[in-house]
Amino acid sequence: MNAIYKSEAGASEIRRRYREALHAWPVPSEQVRVPTGEGETFVVASGPKGAPPLLLLHGSGANTTAWWDDVASWSRHFRTYAIDLIGEPGLSASARPPLDSDAHARWLDEVLEGLGIASASVVGVSLGGWVALDYAIRRPERVTRLALLCPGGLGRQKMGVLVKALLLSPFGRWGARRSIRAVVGLEGPEAEPVIDHVVLTFKHFRPRTERLPAFPDEALRRLAAPVLVTVGGRDAMFDSAATARRVRECVPHARVNVLPEVGHAIFGRTEPILAFLRG
Repeated sequence: MNAIYKSEAGASEIRRRYREALHAWPVPSEQVRVPTGEGETFVVASGPKGAPPLLLLHGSGANTTAWWDDVASWSRHFRTYAIDLIGEPGLSASARPPLDSDAHARWLDEVLEGLGIASASVVGVSLGGWVALDYAIRRPERVTRLALLCPGGLGRQKMGVLVKALLLSPFGRWGARRSIRAVVGLEGPEAEPVIDHVVLTFKHFRPRTERLPAFPDEALRRLAAPVLVTVGGRDAMFDSAATARRVRECVPHARVNVLPEVGHAIFGRTEPILAFLRG
């Protein structure tokens, strides 16, 4: 059985639903499979082939559908590459190399080489934000602009919310929904489809539970590319105030947006991020 899933039947169900979503991708696209040392990496490419490249890195427990609301707008101006992170519930390999190493940077090197990309702008959310920031620090010549949403590795990671989620998990669907609301901070009728999707995913998927390594100040100070960081003031996963403070202190040229009433899940930032990416 694949270690990142609780059962083969569950893995098949997640993949089936994902393929259905890919079939309805909101813009014309190509599905690309890139061989790497960590295994095959699945990428959805959209937009004009001659446009500037834009890499999209989703968060934990997600896949390229995280960019559903953004890709139509961004792919009018960029060749977007929505990448399924390895070790997550997409169609990439299930490998989970150690985070406290250069393994993810080497993996992205191979992905970019396979796609024929020398450098690109990058948008990353949560775990994908950590991967994007790690890459920008290790490979500054390959990242032209960096937009991060609730990124890990900057403010303190609040492990207590994971404990709460685990305590609620035995209580079936009710406990699962309470867990998801606590983690992502979503409320209201418009949040119901998102919560349903996440509940179904985590019914079958085993997420990472280790802390994301924190980036030292001296590494952040080396960032030269334009940086945009957006965090939710009510983020239950990361200390967003500390994230904002560290970025402002260590990356003074960065733009930092704190959304006071928003949790870990940040929606509706398509156009502000596009404006930043276009410079």
